[in-house]
Amino acid sequence: MRIGVVGCGYWGSRHLRVLHQILDVEQVVAVDGRTEALVMAKRAFPGTRTFGSLAAALPHVDALIIATPPTTHEAVALTAMRAGKHVLVEKPMATSTAAAQRMIEQAELSSVTLMVGHTFQYGNAVDKLYDIVSSGELGTLQYIDTARLNLGIYQSDVNVVWDLAPHDVSILNHLLGQAPSSIQAWGSCHIDPTTEDVAYLRLGYPASNVTAVIAVSWLSPCKVRRVTIVGSKKMAVYDDMAEQEPVRVYDKCVLRETPMDSFPAMPMSYRYGDIVSPYVQMSEPLMREDQHLVDCIRLGIRPHTDGTSGLAVVRVLEAATLSLRTNTKISLDSEKFAKTSGSQEPEPIHARLR
Repeated sequence: MRIGVVGCGYWGSRHLRVLHQILDVEQVVAVDGRTEALVMAKRAFPGTRTFGSLAAALPHVDALIIATPPTTHEAVALTAMRAGKHVLVEKPMATSTAAAQRMIEQAELSSVTLMVGHTFQYGNAVDKLYDIVSSGELGTLQYIDTARLNLGIYQSDVNVVWDLAPHDVSILNHLLGQAPSSIQAWGSCHIDPTTEDVAYLRLGYPASNVTAVIAVSWLSPCKVRRVTIVGSKKMAVYDDMAEQEPVRVYDKCVLRETPMDSFPAMPMSYRYGDIVSPYVQMSEPLMREDQHLVDCIRLGIRPHTDGTSGLAVVRVLEAATLSLRTNTKISLDSEKFAKTSGSQEPEPIHARLR
């Protein structure tokens, strides 16, 4: 199998490294309009074929990994799929639900694999967290809190919501087995007055009676990648920055006692038990993701993170953008959101944010 990477920057170069380690990939191709990027790719991986344009590369690949800026994802993916090439598109899949839907339709029309790069869903720690949630060990889920904070990296065409929140939205949808029905977002601009670099999203999952809060920031002194799940019996924390014990289960909860007549005594008690760190086999999520792409193409199976799951994440991001603009809570089923995300030709996300 011959696989090309379109966009050989920060993330695309990591795909190049991983692809060279997958046995089923006989040829790795680098595609980038910047000569210096191709020179660096060739120097790091001498066996790589390089092309300065997508058109020149298409006859020499069976599949493409698209790691270009988000506003270009739709155009590159549609061109590749119309040429009969399988595609993995990095997150976010597109910058509008209409664009994401067009990509799904083209994949079906061309009978090719369309996969979205929600990398954290291919991490063993998230697999373990999914097993814990699904087992009912935590009891009734009460709320979920996530934080994805860092100092940069500022993007040129999207804000911090579109850059970082896709990871957490995809994890939440995966853990809960559903998409949220409502989103309320708050954000602020500090470095560039036109681009939010700090934001908070409140997602409602009524089918699970769960509220999730996502914090994202390009303006934090510490790198944080954490998911906290609070249940009626136990609590779990997934810390992606922990080299050991990335998942911990806390036997802690709040118990509501029989109301007391005396005031101000609170009718609450607290249980403190053991902290358990289940075994999590360490492997690179990106390696599992790219291997999954190869397996899906070879066996003709549907990816875990297919176009539909990518579309669900984009709908949340687009609703969050509308919430930022209107300072209101947005229902994904509302007429207001339908008019914004319908069949109209979307503006680039950076234009809408301005």
